[in-house]
Amino acid sequence: MAKDLRISESCLRNWIAQSDVDDNGSPTELSSKEKKELAELRRDKRRLEMEVEILKRAAAYFARENVLPN
Repeated sequence: MAKDLRISESCLRNWIAQSDVDDNGSPTELSSKEKKELAELRRDKRRLEMEVEILKRAAAYFARENVLPN
């Protein structure tokens, strides 16, 4: 069947295994939906970390600007 699809046997095995997890669940493997959600959460986490870093830098900049000279 892999030859008919022009893919490797290992690729076909992975697809079948993932389909089995998606259909029947697994205590150790993530479903396709869970993998997608995890990727989205990781992307959101990176974005939020960048936003926090920008806010920290902005706060430090404005704190320096508001210091009165002696």
